[in-house]
Amino acid sequence: MEMVWSHLKRALGNLAPCTLDDLAKVIRSRLKRMQYRPDLLNAFLAHTGLVMNPRSP
Repeated sequence: MEMVWSHLKRALGNLAPCTLDDLAKVIRSRLKRMQYRPDLLNAFLAHTGLVMNPRSP
């Protein structure tokens, strides 16, 4: 979660929304874009150092 937030903050660096609704729209849009970047999301998971193994049946 921290990596996602850090990446999102960088994308919002020079943004000056007029209202909180404008800010919420931009944040939702940026999060939606991240959703379609599996390489980025995998990098966030890899950064945690956790080992992801599928469960055995």
